[in-house]
Amino acid sequence: MGQSDLPHDLICQVEEKVDLFFPSGPGAKRVKVQSGSRGKQRTRIIRTVTQTHLKTHPVAGDPQLKGCVSADRPPTERRGCRSAIVRPTSSGPSALWCRGPFVTMTTAEPPNVLSHRKTRPSDHSSLQEEDLRRWQKHAQPAANGKPSRPPFSSHRMEDGKVFMDRPSLLDELFEINHIRTIYHMFIAILLIFCLSTLAVDYLDQGRLVLEFDLLFFAFGKLGTVTWAWTVMFVYTLLVPYFTLVFWGSLYHSFPSKLGLSLCTALVLSAVQTCVLGVFPIYAAVHYELPPASRFIVILEQIRFLMKSYSFIRETAPVIMKNAPKEGESPRCQAFSSYLYFLFCPTLIYKESYPRNSHIRWKYVFTTLGMIFGCLFYGYFILVRLCVPVFRPKTNQPFSKRTMVLAVFHAILPGTMLLLLCFFAFLHCWLNLFGELLRFADRMFYKDWWNSTSFANYYRTWNVVVHDWLYYYGYRDFLLLSKRKFRTAGMLSVFIVSAVVHEYALGVAFGFFYPVMFCLFACFGVVFNFTMNDKRQSPVFNVIMWMCLFLGQGVQVCLYCQEWYAQIHCPQTGNSFWELVTPRSWSCNYQS
Repeated sequence: MGQSDLPHDLICQVEEKVDLFFPSGPGAKRVKVQSGSRGKQRTRIIRTVTQTHLKTHPVAGDPQLKGCVSADRPPTERRGCRSAIVRPTSSGPSALWCRGPFVTMTTAEPPNVLSHRKTRPSDHSSLQEEDLRRWQKHAQPAANGKPSRPPFSSHRMEDGKVFMDRPSLLDELFEINHIRTIYHMFIAILLIFCLSTLAVDYLDQGRLVLEFDLLFFAFGKLGTVTWAWTVMFVYTLLVPYFTLVFWGSLYHSFPSKLGLSLCTALVLSAVQTCVLGVFPIYAAVHYELPPASRFIVILEQIRFLMKSYSFIRETAPVIMKNAPKEGESPRCQAFSSYLYFLFCPTLIYKESYPRNSHIRWKYVFTTLGMIFGCLFYGYFILVRLCVPVFRPKTNQPFSKRTMVLAVFHAILPGTMLLLLCFFAFLHCWLNLFGELLRFADRMFYKDWWNSTSFANYYRTWNVVVHDWLYYYGYRDFLLLSKRKFRTAGMLSVFIVSAVVHEYALGVAFGFFYPVMFCLFACFGVVFNFTMNDKRQSPVFNVIMWMCLFLGQGVQVCLYCQEWYAQIHCPQTGNSFWELVTPRSWSCNYQS
């Protein structure tokens, strides 16, 4: 775009991201620019912002202009711009050229080749009209008459989570050939595992066979899992909702609002403890469910507890603040909204979420195939890399040498299992339900692999759980303490998270061995304060990965040793110390 093409009332020009999060606004034009040392031409969207445009579309109502300010302002007020270049306009005064206020992006420099639609060079006019319609729809007020909050506006702690239409980060990165090659490398490793298993079985048994006995054992008794899940689901669907409806119908007319609220909370807490607290543990232990089946029941127990709490926490204040008019019944959230919330991949309740227009069935089946692929991947990792090492014919008591060798041997399978769990659950599983329910906000994680601090890693590894802990744990703690004791609030969230993680693993494995709790509550807290957000050097990213590798090696090693020790050295008494003392520390057997 040359100097002669600039309007006389130019304020600035913004280079926009191509259709990833927000539509292009009025004044956008696709131009060819030269970039890189080789001088390659790339298509970019350059949006010209003028005084005339600002009269009809204020900056406050246009999220793309939040970082676009005039050049005569001091640098401290040029918020939202990645880089600013002052260039002369055709009328003489200087203007500010802002490059991309992409504050919602998670990567440092998003590639320009990503796009969610294919266009032809001859479609400039129709493309601009379509972008204008999409921008106007985005800038319209919400249905309740209040203007919608721009995604780039300041966000107070009292405000809840803002959902918006955005894809998962890996879905974007997989459009780049270099990143997709890494995905292909993992598929090649899976095929190598299959070939090695076939070769070993052929040499040992003289025939080609793939026996998934460990996989079938881990996911056994799925019928019991199904009816246990059904009981928890029906309870979570009916009891919290209609309890809240009953409380809301009496709240504004009851003489003692506090007494009514306390009685309702106590009764609901007692029922929650019996159905969502004791019943899943009873089902897992009494019916002797295998590890993976137990893990499913416990994870669903935790999910239903978190979702029901979020629904009550978000709905009760609305009922308390909005007293019904005389002759009207109190307004409660729609039952369909609550039912949708129980299945959608978020733990924060809202009456409505951004939705996609249709379901991409090809994406659904591809994601489902990747989930099954991850299950078989994990099976081969355990069979080929863990079982031969941790199930020897003889076992010696605990020693430093055996521990160090076992930990370093478990680093590779532990790291692969960590990446598999992330990809299978946080990407594939959540995106599968998101696509089936047309749930548009797919930011289930961020670029945690680029973290240079453990504080950032904890925030970006699992955004779904982090949001719940932040809004209902850390934020509510600060609100109750009048924004004091921030360190205590952070420590309490860490302790709760560590206890829940250890609880899930303890019930799934059937023994008490607080490895996860010690790593999370002790080392995790120390790393969170020492390796904080001030650490920006790439060296700290290397340190973070080393800590993750060692942590996964320690967990896989200790849990595998304890699993086989529990089998070969069964419990002989019911004393407390025998229940909490790891069996692998003293077990000595020869098979």
